[in-house]
Amino acid sequence: MLRFVVRRLLLLVPILLGLSLLLFAWVRALPGGPAQALLGERATPDAVAEINRLYGFDQPVLQQYATYMGRVLQGDLGVSTTTRTPVTDELLRLFPATVELSLFALVIAVGLGVPLGYVAARRHLTWVDSSAVLASLLGVTIPVFFLGFILKYVFAVQLAVLPASGRQDPRLFTEHPTGFYVLDGFLVGRPDASWDAFLHLVLPAVALATIPLAIIARITRASVLDVVNEDYVRTADAKGLARRTITGRHVLRNALLPVVTVIGLQVGLLLSGAVLTETVFAFPGIGSFLVDAITNRDYAVVQGFILVIAVLIVVVNLLVDISYGLIDPRVRASTMAGGRA
Repeated sequence: MLRFVVRRLLLLVPILLGLSLLLFAWVRALPGGPAQALLGERATPDAVAEINRLYGFDQPVLQQYATYMGRVLQGDLGVSTTTRTPVTDELLRLFPATVELSLFALVIAVGLGVPLGYVAARRHLTWVDSSAVLASLLGVTIPVFFLGFILKYVFAVQLAVLPASGRQDPRLFTEHPTGFYVLDGFLVGRPDASWDAFLHLVLPAVALATIPLAIIARITRASVLDVVNEDYVRTADAKGLARRTITGRHVLRNALLPVVTVIGLQVGLLLSGAVLTETVFAFPGIGSFLVDAITNRDYAVVQGFILVIAVLIVVVNLLVDISYGLIDPRVRASTMAGGRA
């Protein structure tokens, strides 16, 4: 298993290098540039040239890329041309909000999606199954921003039971040692601040979790249906094993493998979907900042934020691959055999 992990880590190097090159080329292909975005349409050529010289945009593209990667390898993601602050500082300030929102959405998606899919499969061709399939179809088809506006209108405007925007009531200002507001409230002895931060997470997390929840439920249902028809499950049932034993030892354990794969893929969807969800709910994460960065052609911010998200997605997928061996001994044996070969 260790050899497998090392090989996967080495494989990440060309993947991330290729991704950084594509990202760098895409950002440079955007119409306009940072100087035009900063100075406006009436900027003089001399002023534009001065900005380009200041940030190194007047250098050949390959030289810019080499300089950029050299700094990235040293942990320097550059300086924002809009705020004049290091991109790393902006990431540390904004990214915990996006991660916290994505984690809550993931908990909702997995916590409801897996049981819903399992129950639908065990009640196959009944009204429970039909209702679950219909709900998952609705969840996949409703756009996140549309669902977000509906949730705000119903629960924040009409019922007034949940906040419509923001991350915390300003009157509950407290210290934030980690940037994760729900956790920070407990760390500084302010559970009321934690509860308020949690309430601010509910609506955006539900909106963000809807599509992953529906996908996880559908995959779980299909996977459980495949497994329950296997001979070893019917044999276990014929032996008179307890339903709980059959479910835990034979059905869920084998059905979870494709579900884990989907959950890993959904992490990327959650992080990218958070950009839109944060804009709808005025949630102060990387969403609105990244949108503004693209509008302002803020190369360093766009490259830095997307590169960090990509690294997180790649790492999560690596963890998913490792979890295969923990869930399914056949995968672990195959991996070890491949390593010896």
